[in-house]
Amino acid sequence: ITINPDYAEAYNNLGITFMSLGRLEEAVKSYDNAISINSGFYDAHNNLAMALKKLKRLDEALVNYERANELKPDINFIFGHILHTKMSLCIWDNLTIHLKDLTKKINKGQKVVAAFSMLGLIDDPELQRKATKIYANDRFPISNILPAIEYYPQHKKIRVGYFSADFHNHATMHLMAELFEYHDKSSFELLAFSFGPDQQDKWRKRVLLSFDKFIDVNLKSDEEISLLSRELEIDIAIDLKGYTQDCRPGIFAKMAAPIQVSYLGYPGTMAVDYMDYLIADQMLIPKESQQHYSEKIVYMPNSYQVNTSQRSLSEISLSRVDLGLPEESFVFCNFNNTYKIAPSTFAIWMKILKAVDKSILWLLVSNDESAKNLIKEAEKSGVNKNRLVFAKYVPVEMHLNRIKHADLFFDNLPYNAHTTSSDALRMGLPVLTCLGKSFASRVAASLLNAINLPELITISQKEYEALAIELATNPKKLKTIKDKLAKNLPSAPLFDTPLFTKHLESAYKTMYDRHHKGLEPDHIYVERSNSSSL
Repeated sequence: ITINPDYAEAYNNLGITFMSLGRLEEAVKSYDNAISINSGFYDAHNNLAMALKKLKRLDEALVNYERANELKPDINFIFGHILHTKMSLCIWDNLTIHLKDLTKKINKGQKVVAAFSMLGLIDDPELQRKATKIYANDRFPISNILPAIEYYPQHKKIRVGYFSADFHNHATMHLMAELFEYHDKSSFELLAFSFGPDQQDKWRKRVLLSFDKFIDVNLKSDEEISLLSRELEIDIAIDLKGYTQDCRPGIFAKMAAPIQVSYLGYPGTMAVDYMDYLIADQMLIPKESQQHYSEKIVYMPNSYQVNTSQRSLSEISLSRVDLGLPEESFVFCNFNNTYKIAPSTFAIWMKILKAVDKSILWLLVSNDESAKNLIKEAEKSGVNKNRLVFAKYVPVEMHLNRIKHADLFFDNLPYNAHTTSSDALRMGLPVLTCLGKSFASRVAASLLNAINLPELITISQKEYEALAIELATNPKKLKTIKDKLAKNLPSAPLFDTPLFTKHLESAYKTMYDRHHKGLEPDHIYVERSNSSSL
């Protein structure tokens, strides 16, 4: 750049370097410089959009995605990026037509949508697997750069490696921290491979104590991490990221361990040959749906989702008035990311609001544009904008505290509430869900089964609407549900972390035994235990 200040490609490459270092503001400046030199530089527009999206400047990201697409319509996966960004902004124009087009392109084998974006767009596990396979083959194909993995001798303790970018204040640790603590250290050796930020918050400090080795591999390449895992003779490698933000599937493409498992972070198939198992349950993946998953399924006996049994709450006392909620209203809520709000589901929410006098919908939004667009959609449905109340992001301890002021949690379809759903249940707030076809659309049902509230699982949008109205207009029925939830909380398997740990360790032992007997991976049905004693 010093030699040639008008070298747009160099600015673009500098932006890519800053992106990989997590220096997003500097990446944006570099891409802007490239575009100012060459306004038709489609790669720079596409890369700028990605950086802006990470910075949550979604409206600017969308402008740049669309500009890149105008300049070069066949950029890999850009169609899906545009749709996902629009979903995050609650811009639903021509969505039905776009989804039909997306389906056609996937069936033709075209590179149109990233795996994660697909989960919130179309509830079809067969189509999701096709799209994910196209994405994985392009971005994270199996690698033969390293020699075939050695057959390790049987270790005195099974060596389990947990791989994640989220060993800090993150939803994954809010669920998993206690699991690490309850693991049987006489039978398992635990190693953490952290490729995320070194945030010295209380969650990172807590989980650090649970591992035999906690290794910061953030600056290592996928190949180096995979080699390190081999050197340490990790028996079972657990990928906690899948295809979510800051994921590193390339580590597993190079075979980090003889047994590789996908768990928790990504609610779907990895659609690759190098992942052996996916941890789920029979609600998430019925037997007839196994064909849509490349992995063998580990069937946990209750829910697949681990939870910490106890969570700390904010000591600040909040009232409805403090939260901007009308005192006398019936409060429906949804605290999911806005990309999970499908227009078909939102239309049902509006019908429910119109049917229930003095009801409001309390939503979580990360930007003003999403709120404006939701208000516009509500008014198109004949619902006054005052019926929508928007919550801001707050520390999780405060969020748990405020949940109690809602009356009923609306789940999303096709991408369910996951951690937000178990958070609501933990705080005594009933969750209403509609059962879909894919993993991501059946999570809330899995959690409701594990808390013994199957009566809140509906099987059609019509039934979902009718039950919401009934619960909101029949205080006695809602109280019965809330009382049952309160009664179930202390003993239900959903928050019994020792019991979950026992079941998970049983699965690990089965995987390990099969491997050392020379058997191929196969579906594992973990036997239910009623005792949580370790």
